[in-house]
Amino acid sequence: MPIVAQSTETTDWVSRFADEVIEESERRAPGKPVVVASGLSPSGPIHLGNLREVMTPHLVADEIRRRGLQVRHLISWDDYDRYRKVPKGIAGVDEEAWAAHIGKPLTSVPAPAGSQHPNWAEHFKAAMIESLAELGVEFDGISQTAQYTSGVYREQILHAMAHRGEIDAILDQYRTKKAPAKKPQQQKPVDEAEREAEEGSGAAGEDDGSSGSAGYFPYKPYCGNCEKDLTTVTSYEDDTTELTYACIECGFSETVRLNEFNRGKLVWKVDWPMRWAYEGVVFEPSGVDHSSPGSSFQVGGQIVGIFDGKQPIGPMYAFVGISGMAKMSSSRGGVPTPADALKIMEPQLLRWLYARRRPNQSFKIAFDQEIQRLYDEWDKLDAKVADGTALPADIAAHARAVRTAGGELPRTARPLPYRTLASVADITAGHQDQALRILSELDPDNPLGALDEVRPRYDKAEAWINTHVPADQRTIVRDEPDTELLKSLDEQAQQSLRLLLDGLADNWSLDGLTHHVYGVPKVQAGFSADATPKELPPEIKTAQRSFFALLYHLLVGRDTGPRLPTLLLAVGQERVRTLLGE
Repeated sequence: MPIVAQSTETTDWVSRFADEVIEESERRAPGKPVVVASGLSPSGPIHLGNLREVMTPHLVADEIRRRGLQVRHLISWDDYDRYRKVPKGIAGVDEEAWAAHIGKPLTSVPAPAGSQHPNWAEHFKAAMIESLAELGVEFDGISQTAQYTSGVYREQILHAMAHRGEIDAILDQYRTKKAPAKKPQQQKPVDEAEREAEEGSGAAGEDDGSSGSAGYFPYKPYCGNCEKDLTTVTSYEDDTTELTYACIECGFSETVRLNEFNRGKLVWKVDWPMRWAYEGVVFEPSGVDHSSPGSSFQVGGQIVGIFDGKQPIGPMYAFVGISGMAKMSSSRGGVPTPADALKIMEPQLLRWLYARRRPNQSFKIAFDQEIQRLYDEWDKLDAKVADGTALPADIAAHARAVRTAGGELPRTARPLPYRTLASVADITAGHQDQALRILSELDPDNPLGALDEVRPRYDKAEAWINTHVPADQRTIVRDEPDTELLKSLDEQAQQSLRLLLDGLADNWSLDGLTHHVYGVPKVQAGFSADATPKELPPEIKTAQRSFFALLYHLLVGRDTGPRLPTLLLAVGQERVRTLLGE
C-alpha cells in the first residue's frame, strides 16, 4: 500500500489526522488495512460523551475510505468487564436486586425487566448499534466476552503471566506517586473499565492486578461459584500454568490450568495495551484524563512493548456537554444517549456537531431551545455550501455530516426551518391535517403537498416539542377574544391592530407576514415598511416589542410564543381576525 498524499478535497482536522494515520500504518504494517479503534463499555446507557470515542476514529476512517484505502474501525465492546454499580434511573431495574450482581461480567447480569435481550450488556449495546447505523458509522464489533471465553487471548494471557515481573515494575513506577493537586477533567467519557482501573475495585485487590504474598498477577479469574471477580490469585506455576485462586465473596477456591481456562481476564491496564498489539491498532483517541501520570493510556504505552506492539497515535478529546445539564456519567443515570438525540435531530446535524470541532475542543449538544439556533446555523451552512460561498473547513465539516464513503445519508426532501416546524407541531398538537394546511400556506407559490416532504425533520421537531418543552411553555391558542384587554387599548394600540388586519390577506405567507408584522410599527411611526434598522430610530425596536407582546397576549394569553408569522398562519385568518377584535 503506497503512502497516499494529503487529500486535496478537504483541509480540516480529519484530513490531517488521516494523513498521519496512513503514514504511520505504512511504517508499521505496509500493505495491510489501516486499523483504528474505539472502546465502549455497555455498563449502562452509552451516552453522547461516549459517542466522541466512536465519532473521532469514524471520521478519520471514513476519510481514509474516501481515498480508496482499506480501513477497519474496531469497536471493542467491553462486555466482559465487571458490573461495578447499578446505574440510577434505569427502567425495569430494582437497585437492591441488581446490586447482588455487582462483580459479575456484564454479560452475566440479567437485562432490565421487559428487555428482549439476553443480558445487561446486550441490552445497552443494541441501542448504540441502532444509533450508529442511523449515523452511518461502519465498524467491526468485537465482544470481549466472546474473545476471552473462547480462548482467543490465551497466548496473550500466558505471555502476560510469564512477564508479570516486568509489568509489575512498570506499574510500580506510578503506585507511589502522589496524585496531582487537581485531577484533569475526566473525559474518556466515563468508560467503566477505565474508571475501575483508576479508582480500584475495593476488596478484589489492587486495580492494576492481584498482589499478595504470592506476588503480582495481571490476571483476575471470575469465581467458578458466584461468578464474581472478587478473587485473589494465591499461586501460579509457570511450567504447568496451574493457577489457584480464592474468592473473597463466597469463599470458593479452585486450582485450574490457565492454558485451558477461559473464565477470567487481564486487568484493564494490561488488557488495553494487549489489544493494541493483538489488533495492530494504529489510531485510537483517548480522554483528557489520560494526560495524567499513571493513567491507563500512559502506562499502556510502556506495557504494550511487552506484547511486541506499539501504542496507537491519536488525540486526547475534550468534554461533550448537554445544554442545561451537568457532565455526563452513565453510572448516574438519566444521561442522554445518541438515540435520545436522534429522536429530536437528524443524523446530519449530530454528525456535524462532532465533525466541525477539533477533538480537543469541547462543545454542547442542545436539548433545549438552543436546538433551534443550531438548526438555523446548519441551514445557513447548507445554503452557503450550495451557492459556493462557504469556507473550506466548513465545506469539509458539511461533507462529513451529509455523506460517508458509502454514500449520502437519507435526508429531508424539503428542509423547512426547524423552529417553524416545531411551532407548527406545538400549535397543532398532533393534528396532521392542520399541520399540513399551515405548512402548505408558508409558500403559496410552491405549496407543500404532503407532510412526508418535510419528514423526518418534522417528526424530530414534533418529538422535541412533546418531550423537551415544559407544559407551561406550550402554546394554547385562545378560544375566545380577550374582550377586557381589547376594550382597554388606547388609540395607538387599536391603530396597530387595524394596520395588521388590513394587510393580513395580501401578506398571507411566511415571508409576507414576516415583513408585515415587523412593518406595522414602522408605518405607524411614519416610516416605510421597507425601512432598514439603520434608517430607524432606536424607539422603533421598543414599539415592535410592545406590539408583539400585545399580539401574543391576544392570541395565546402570554408575553411570548412561537414566531408571530408562524403563529398567525397556524391560527388561520378567520380566527386571527376574531381574536384581534375585528
